[in-house]
Amino acid sequence: MVPGEENQLVPKEDVFWRCRQNIFDEMKKKFLQIENAAEEPRVLCIIQDTTNSKTVNERITLNLPASTPLRKLFEDVANKVGYINGTFDLVWGNGINAADMAPLDHTSDKSLLDANFEPGKKNFLHLTDKDGEQPQILLEDSSAGDDNVHDRFIGPLPREGSVGSTSDYVSQNYSYSSILNKSETGYVGLVNQAMTCYLNSLLQTLFMTPEFRNALYKWEFEESEEDPVTSIPYQLQRLFVLLQTSKKRAIETTDVTRSFGWDSSEAWQQHDVQELCRVMFDALEQKWKQTEQADLINELYQGKLKDYVRCLECGYEGWRIDTYLDIPLVIRPYGSSQAFASVEEALHAFIQPEILDGPNQYFCERCKKKCDARKGLRFLHFPYLLTLQLKRFDFDYTTMHRIKLNDRMTFPEELDMSTFIDVEDEKSPQTESCTDSGAENEGSCHSDQMSNDFSNDDGVDEGICLESNSGTEKISKPGLEKNSLIYELFSVMVHSGSAAGGHYYACIKSFSDEQWYSFNDQHVSRITQEDIKKTHGGSSGSRGYYSSAFASSTNAYMLIYRLKDPARNAKFLEVDEYPEHIKNLVQRERELEEQEKRQREIERNTCKIKLFCLHPVKQVMMENKLEVHKDKTLKEAVEMAYKMMDLEEVIPMDCCRLVKYDEFHDYLERSYEGEEDTPMGLLLGGVKSTYMFDLLLETRKPDQVFQSYKPGEVMVKVHVVDLKAESVAAPVTVRAYLNQTVTEFKQLISKAIHLPAETMRIVLERCYNDLRLLTVPSKTLKAEGFFRSNKVFVESSETLDYQMAFTDSHLWKLLDRHANTIRLFVLLPEQSPGSYSKRTACQKAGGDSGNVDDDCERVKGPVGSLKSVEAILEESTEKLKSLSLQQQQDGDNGDSSKSTETSDFENIESPLNERDSSTSVDNRELEQHIQTSDPENFQSEERSDSDVNNDRSTSSVDSDILSSSHSSDTLCNADNAQIPLANGLDSHSITSSRRTKANEGKKETWDTAEEDSGTDSEYDESGKSRGEIQYMYFKAEPYAADEGSGEGHKWLMVHVDKRITLAAFKQHLEPFVGVLSSHFKVFRVYASNQEFESVRLNETLSSFSDDNKITIRLGRALKKGEYRVKVYQLLVNEQEPCKFLLDAVFAKGMTVRQSKEELIPQLREQCGLELSIDRFRLRKKTWKNPGTVFLDYHIYEEDINISSNWEVFLEVLDGVEKMKSMSQLAVLSRRWRPSEMKLDPFQEVVLESSSVDELREKLSEISGIPLEDIEFAKGRGTFPCDISVLDIHQDLDWNPKVSTLNVWPLYICDDGAVIFYRDKTEELMELTDEQRNELMKKESSRLQKTGHRVTYSPRKEKALKIYLDGAPNKDLTQD
Repeated sequence: MVPGEENQLVPKEDVFWRCRQNIFDEMKKKFLQIENAAEEPRVLCIIQDTTNSKTVNERITLNLPASTPLRKLFEDVANKVGYINGTFDLVWGNGINAADMAPLDHTSDKSLLDANFEPGKKNFLHLTDKDGEQPQILLEDSSAGDDNVHDRFIGPLPREGSVGSTSDYVSQNYSYSSILNKSETGYVGLVNQAMTCYLNSLLQTLFMTPEFRNALYKWEFEESEEDPVTSIPYQLQRLFVLLQTSKKRAIETTDVTRSFGWDSSEAWQQHDVQELCRVMFDALEQKWKQTEQADLINELYQGKLKDYVRCLECGYEGWRIDTYLDIPLVIRPYGSSQAFASVEEALHAFIQPEILDGPNQYFCERCKKKCDARKGLRFLHFPYLLTLQLKRFDFDYTTMHRIKLNDRMTFPEELDMSTFIDVEDEKSPQTESCTDSGAENEGSCHSDQMSNDFSNDDGVDEGICLESNSGTEKISKPGLEKNSLIYELFSVMVHSGSAAGGHYYACIKSFSDEQWYSFNDQHVSRITQEDIKKTHGGSSGSRGYYSSAFASSTNAYMLIYRLKDPARNAKFLEVDEYPEHIKNLVQRERELEEQEKRQREIERNTCKIKLFCLHPVKQVMMENKLEVHKDKTLKEAVEMAYKMMDLEEVIPMDCCRLVKYDEFHDYLERSYEGEEDTPMGLLLGGVKSTYMFDLLLETRKPDQVFQSYKPGEVMVKVHVVDLKAESVAAPVTVRAYLNQTVTEFKQLISKAIHLPAETMRIVLERCYNDLRLLTVPSKTLKAEGFFRSNKVFVESSETLDYQMAFTDSHLWKLLDRHANTIRLFVLLPEQSPGSYSKRTACQKAGGDSGNVDDDCERVKGPVGSLKSVEAILEESTEKLKSLSLQQQQDGDNGDSSKSTETSDFENIESPLNERDSSTSVDNRELEQHIQTSDPENFQSEERSDSDVNNDRSTSSVDSDILSSSHSSDTLCNADNAQIPLANGLDSHSITSSRRTKANEGKKETWDTAEEDSGTDSEYDESGKSRGEIQYMYFKAEPYAADEGSGEGHKWLMVHVDKRITLAAFKQHLEPFVGVLSSHFKVFRVYASNQEFESVRLNETLSSFSDDNKITIRLGRALKKGEYRVKVYQLLVNEQEPCKFLLDAVFAKGMTVRQSKEELIPQLREQCGLELSIDRFRLRKKTWKNPGTVFLDYHIYEEDINISSNWEVFLEVLDGVEKMKSMSQLAVLSRRWRPSEMKLDPFQEVVLESSSVDELREKLSEISGIPLEDIEFAKGRGTFPCDISVLDIHQDLDWNPKVSTLNVWPLYICDDGAVIFYRDKTEELMELTDEQRNELMKKESSRLQKTGHRVTYSPRKEKALKIYLDGAPNKDLTQD
């Protein structure tokens, strides 16, 4: 130990304990901070970026402690969105006054709590421009060496708006800044229209090619000569100017594609980028004819090669010169399991010659015989811009599908092409290697045949001298150095995906800064050489046959190299070097962009909100969208809304105002008194993408005053109920507060409607199926269940009904009926045939003919002046009796001109024979006090109309309530007083489905349709009409239908209780139709004007809703156990084999022969078919396919299953019925004659068993073909199994190896199968191309007429075309 330092030494134990204590102190401090932070309230901030239209719908969320200072909030937001702090403002997004709209201070140390942020609630903020300037983007450090940073730029990026793309706020690969204006790289992207990534890749490559861009700028567009919309060079010029000068992140390519003549559907077609390159170059050459740029494409991209064949015996060589724009390189040679390792290896294979020997020998012109020869390609001239296509798409003959080869193929950054030009292989034929490469690529280049006299060709300029006799080519320029053919890579077009589809993007090197960039649609980013290497494809390991299946699907597809020649290598034109017309174009485009920016600024500051208005005259709620600038005042907004709703000539503008409105609850939230000069941005709470409320343009009469609506009030629609008149008046709107008591509410209503509050009863409709009587005076409205918008019914009379229980009271019954009444429009049958006076149920006593209008007038008129409804019905019954007798007499005389509908009605037995006429009158007599019947005789089905309503909704009323008495119900209004219900009903109450509250203790009983019946009978077993068991409200009045409904038609507007059964509803319609309910049918009309018959008589009208339409048609209605059947005629050898005949009625227990007997007179009268009972059959119909043949002794419902709206085939027989037993099998056979290319007509073959041998014997018997030469096949698809005669010989499965027909692959187990057969010794006709094309047209026309698919198609994919005149009907680009 050194003297003097002793006091400075510290024992080791003290150091240890001191360090340990410090650690404990730090940990304690941290724990205290965490504990305090957990106890501290937190503030949830939701920030919306409104500086860009692309980000206006994005949100970022920060959950910060309440003590966080404002400056820290700005720092967190800046880091989150990628902006420089201090270049943007944050303002309140939920403020309602000017103070709240002031921006927050980004330098303040004030805590969030002190800055009026609310803990535990959502605090909405808007990120806005600062001082009118957009936020500055925080540039990322592009020099970072992390591979993950660069990985994000390789591969397809999710397109904006595409399914599955993630938000930029939460993306792991892209920062928020990537969706803002211009990329930090300084380059502008291209918007992908849908599937135009291949186009974007090529356009960016051409833009980044200095020689092409400069030449395009030098071309001047003459507007007097061509339409700028269809000028491809001009639209490319505009696009390049925008790519160079625009401040946007990405621009649209729609103007370019429009100049191609493409419509929007082309955007959804993905094509090959190499194919697009050729087509576009062809189009540009056509457009640039006779201009300075006429030969631009050839000067830049065209090379030359020699396609030669050299005789190995005499050395004679035949050749031709071809030009090319790109070189297609094979990835994997045909038949090989190993791919080429590099582009150089593929290029060597491209020029590797092959030997033509054996059967492939070449006929030598000099030797005058077939000799062994060498065939190959030689490059004569390489273009300035060399394009290499890597042929990654191939065809797999094993799976017969296109595939993509993802094998690894390297390509150098610099490519020396001097080793590939003018190579003369001097090896002997015996040692020469042979591959299929040359043969595979022969003719694949873009070529034009040229003259063999090459002395004047452009190739001379390159110093190439050809001597065809010697077959040698030499480079004549001795000074040509090897490095003069050094090419540098500057564009890699990458494909990611499979042969079925994928995504293109381009990796391009800028000649300005020698940096590589990824142009991936609208995303442009900097990449490195390592990223380029990742596009080589393949995976690590050996390159086996299946290696590409497990390799990356992202790899290079097209490579573009530029010749390194300082004398020719150009630089991009500077701004001051632009031609004058380009300077003018730049100026115009800048002005357009500034104009668009100003328009976007206006759009960003425009409030868009739903606007409603109840038209003061039409009383129809109109809807529109009000778009008003946030700085416009309320007064100006009212004027805009006034004009938008077209009220100028209806009402003065000072009788209109805008109020805050909730359309969903039909609630007026507040009015804006005294705020006429307030900006709309403040009133609406700022500019938002969506608002939680709407605006209503409220109107008043000139002598009225607007009511003030204050926040916190609730709106109540008050309906006054008149028990004596049984009416519900239109609503009167009052406003109340939720803390008001029921007593105070009654006083408020009393003042509004002038009814005494002492005897007032208030019924609240809390929802559409709940009525609540307000009985506790001290209870608040909130406690009673009031909400923003409410509906109440008010009655104030001194009747004893006040003392009854609510559910037993007259008021409850009236409201219950009010809620269940719907309005229907009924179309009555037309007047002809026969005079309408014979059918009308309401004729005058003196015998004068009446009409429906008279009926309806009686319904509306006073009691004393017109007949009562009971008199109408009684008189109608007597008329119906005489009418039925007269019809029977007329029916004996016969009338061949009767319609289908009328025949059903006029050929039936009079229904009056089924029940005594006096009984009918008594049964249909309507009383105010309904007689209660046995509830067991009444059924209420749970299902709606069969085969029509898939919803099959359940009836909403109890069956015991349906049969209960309603003492106050009347059929129709008999006095001239206020019309009950019809005028005062609103849509909510009419369509509501309310279950009754009475008799809640009773057990519910539900009866479904009888199992053995297709429909419900109108009469029960005792013969009593079920419709008479109970009574529901029914009222009819005339209705003037729209024009075009047809003369002779009458319409009724019917208000009816939807709990009424269909049977009762039909009985109420009897006096208006003019016949008994059993003699007409009810059809429900749906939105598409399709009509479906309602046949379930026990079902209620609960499935109907307001304003449904019903059509009444004459014809006998179904009884119990009856089914309506559609009969079609089967015509097996006609072009349309299925023809509708008529509607018939089959009954349970009826035999097939009995149904045929009933059909015979109907077929004779309605269809003009004279048939004997043994010369036609009935058979099953399954869509268009004929099925089981029904034998005469079969019984419906026992042997044959039958259902509602059943369909059967009627087939006329040529002879006696051969089908006698169910064990037999009837098939339809058709002979195919290959030598004539035609099909014979169908012939029926009846088999006794399912034996294939028996089928062959029968076919041999009817055709005369020897049994051993019979071949057959089962038809495919629906009858008649049409198939093209061009396909039938090879497409069908001929001569299946089975012994019975009911096994795979035939599965013929039922009648009606189609069998094609042929003579196997008959040769197929040989067709010329002209004959085949003519036959193809005929077959296509025939199959399309029959609705069958044409199995052949010349091309499935849409061809890529560019239309030079902008019209797709002309194609000038094709030679």
